[in-house]
Amino acid sequence: MSGGQKAKGKTEQAKGKLKETTGRAVGNERMTAEGRAEQAKGDARQAKEKIKDTLKD
Repeated sequence: MSGGQKAKGKTEQAKGKLKETTGRAVGNERMTAEGRAEQAKGDARQAKEKIKDTLKD
């Protein structure tokens, strides 16, 4: 797995979780939804990299 892409996926997941938690704390539905979307984007990036690694081997 490309180290850069893996790190980017983890960063997106962490930022998304923070944004979702903050949105819930302040009652901001839009921020909560954006946080969930960022987490999903990070999950998708990691899944893509795992598939690429599997196909390489």
